[in-house]
Amino acid sequence: MSSIEDLDGFAVAVTREDGLWKCRALTDSALTSLDTAVTELRELRSSGAVFGLLNVDDEFFVIIRPAPSGTRLLVSDATMAIDYDLAADVLDALNVDIPDIDPDELDDVEPWEEGDLAILKDMGLPEPVLAVILSETDLYPDEQLEEIAQRLGFDDVWAAALDKLR
Repeated sequence: MSSIEDLDGFAVAVTREDGLWKCRALTDSALTSLDTAVTELRELRSSGAVFGLLNVDDEFFVIIRPAPSGTRLLVSDATMAIDYDLAADVLDALNVDIPDIDPDELDDVEPWEEGDLAILKDMGLPEPVLAVILSETDLYPDEQLEEIAQRLGFDDVWAAALDKLR
């Protein structure tokens, strides 16, 4: 599977308090461990919404939203669980089996999402809109996440946070 040194991408925590959006980087470990990402998001202790947007290796993205009733999750491409620990962790948390696909045939398989399409509905991103973003497989994961940021209205703080990471 994947180690931190081999991965490109980013993990960003997004919070909204009193109508203001803030974005900050999570550690690189959040890209390889669901537990680490959830723990870091829970430690933010925001009175408003908190969620994480993770772009893993420009192959897929994960949305993580800790809640008292349990963590809500969405992975943009379930087939990535074959190659990436984080995607496998997400499927495990969702009680979904890792797809039985030969790694050599992965490029020939249509990707599909797994998880909660309503994960950002209360923030202003309805399920059908998120489904359309996920279906845009000609876009890279960072471009899909940018579209989510634009739809929710925090693309300016999103861009600033990503500039700090580069």
